[in-house]
Amino acid sequence: MRFFEYEAREIVKRAGIPVTDFGFARTAAEAREIAERIGGPTVIKSQVLTGGRMKAGGVKFAEGPEEAEGHAATILELQINGHVPRGVLVDPRAEVKQEYYAGVVWDGIREQPVMLFSDMGGIDIEEVAATHPDHVGRGHFSNLVSVSDFQAKQVIAQTGVTGSALTRITPILARLARLFSERDMTLAEINPLGETGDAKFVALDAHMEMENEARPRQRALLSELGVGDEETRQAREPTEFELAGEAVDAQDHRGVAGNVTEFDGDLGLVIGAGGGSLTLFDAVRKYGGRPANYCEIGGNPSVAKACGLAKLVLTKPGVDKIAVMMSIVSNTRVDIVARGVIKACLELDMDPAEKIAIFRIPGAWEEEGFKILDHYGVDYADRRVSLHEAARRAVEKIQGAAASEGDGADAPRVDGRTSGEVTEV
Repeated sequence: MRFFEYEAREIVKRAGIPVTDFGFARTAAEAREIAERIGGPTVIKSQVLTGGRMKAGGVKFAEGPEEAEGHAATILELQINGHVPRGVLVDPRAEVKQEYYAGVVWDGIREQPVMLFSDMGGIDIEEVAATHPDHVGRGHFSNLVSVSDFQAKQVIAQTGVTGSALTRITPILARLARLFSERDMTLAEINPLGETGDAKFVALDAHMEMENEARPRQRALLSELGVGDEETRQAREPTEFELAGEAVDAQDHRGVAGNVTEFDGDLGLVIGAGGGSLTLFDAVRKYGGRPANYCEIGGNPSVAKACGLAKLVLTKPGVDKIAVMMSIVSNTRVDIVARGVIKACLELDMDPAEKIAIFRIPGAWEEEGFKILDHYGVDYADRRVSLHEAARRAVEKIQGAAASEGDGADAPRVDGRTSGEVTEV
């Protein structure tokens, strides 16, 4: 989950990192009061969970309280990338001698957090790393052991920073790294970290993102920041279709029938098997298909749960057919999934043979499942048909193409159907 800048600044402040004397205002009048308290030139920043604020006019500079109030009134009415401002951050305009970057991100390859530091702050760290790699210091650390100041100093020193600047910045980066671990962050950055004329270092902007699954553990912090349980704060708010998918999964503790993501295609997917779901999704696209959704089903869900997911996908506007596909299953009964998707079609007054492009789930109780599918004339395949071939057939079916030609046309038959590509998966 993401944090607004004013919240991220507060998190940084609580970690013992110096910040400016900022304030958060929900109204123009409140912005004026904060500017009067600051007593000098200020910066008025829109508080939205999106980028491009400066370019969109969401950041303005004010010389006094009256101008700050006027800018705040304008910004509060300004939508940026479709986001309505939560409020404005009123910040004293700092006289900065030099700008630095300090950040911590999760390295998925090393499966460890990594500290990042640059003496070229104020711009994207990716741009600096690409054009001036010698100005970026890096250092991985363990989440199990508290980061030491020495580790942080080594990272900073890689950029050539020495003397009092190195001494003063070191505890800031170390505290940011400890904050990252203690607060279950996926991203924690200060950009820019400004060096003022009196040789002090303050966070002039901050960006924080936290593991969504960590919300229960960080409930006290979120409560103090005023973050409600209803706020998802994800990169994209879930659609009604996706929320309905969550409701289907929550209706029964048995198995999984959720993790639904909406797309704008015409082929609905009821797929599972962990990495197999991604493989199937990519295979559909490889063969020219347009997925209407992504989802995961498995863990032996109930018939009602499988039915609920299938009905959700079948009733999605634009969906013509569904493809029900998984790898070889052992902890999910084939017949239960078959009953669920057939039941969904019947309850919607749809012909299962027409609406199910292909059913490819081999494994436990497959004979019973295939008998059910046979009864309703549904095209199905066993384990001799690969995931990719099953995806190809589904795409071919929805595109209304004739039987495929070329490689695989004379391959062995599976349950009376040409299997095309025949491989063990």
